[in-house]
Amino acid sequence: MNIDEYIQNNRLQIIVKPNSPKNEIINWDENKQALRINIKEKAEDNKANIAIIKFFSRLTKKNVRIVSGFKSKQKIIEITDLIS
Repeated sequence: MNIDEYIQNNRLQIIVKPNSPKNEIINWDENKQALRINIKEKAEDNKANIAIIKFFSRLTKKNVRIVSGFKSKQKIIEITDLIS
């Protein structure tokens, strides 16, 4: 799945299901206009948020940060170019 088509203004809305068997993108949720993803880490001690950042950083080869939804399953992440 090419996530570039879902990124708007360097931002991507995601819905996270923590404590899953593996890190993966599930599908695009048309109703919520968000990408559904599974993350292996549990949603405690910020572990799932860190795993999300690592997952999308590896996937996009860009800087990733969470800008909204730190304690929610619905999050907005910002994806920016790496600084050389």
